[in-house]
Amino acid sequence: MLKMKRAYDDISKQDGRRILVDGIWPRGISKEDLAHDEWHKSLAPSKDLREWFDHDPGKWDTFKEKYFKELDGHQETLKEIKAQSEGHNVTLLYGAKDEEHNQAAAIKEYIENMD
Repeated sequence: MLKMKRAYDDISKQDGRRILVDGIWPRGISKEDLAHDEWHKSLAPSKDLREWFDHDPGKWDTFKEKYFKELDGHQETLKEIKAQSEGHNVTLLYGAKDEEHNQAAAIKEYIENMD
């Protein structure tokens, strides 16, 4: 099962494999203190898209449309994450405060809609 969680939230046994999907390391957390199995910073939105979106919920649908086009270039990694989540918990970690409008939510939706 594919899940999402803020990088700042406590670790849980239910998290399973923990994958950071931010392009930049979450502020205030040392690399030693964040329990994570992988960091796929290449899956993060481009700098231009991230700055344009600026976590504005009003831009969410357009952000996803543009971001999904960027994610189209990362099929191998996304298929790997999807395969890992079949029958096992995989948690996408992100740093954003908004729990609904962030790249992890978009990645989760993208993966869940893959063939």
